[in-house]
Amino acid sequence: MSLDQVRCFLARLQDDEALRSKVLTAATADDVAQIAAGKGFDFSGDELLRLSGKKVGRVTVTKQDIPGEYN
Repeated sequence: MSLDQVRCFLARLQDDEALRSKVLTAATADDVAQIAAGKGFDFSGDELLRLSGKKVGRVTVTKQDIPGEYN
């Protein structure tokens, strides 16, 4: 299940400062998913957003509202 992949990625994010810095500069959830894919994790930006507002370990997933963004 991909949500398990998200949780595993977030667990790794807790202890990997370089990875965390890269994720914090990502513009979208899909960008984060691409970063994760480069580390061997398989999930989509939508799956990441399902955890928005939830805390996984020491990481809280937060959706950023970007002014001018259209859905």
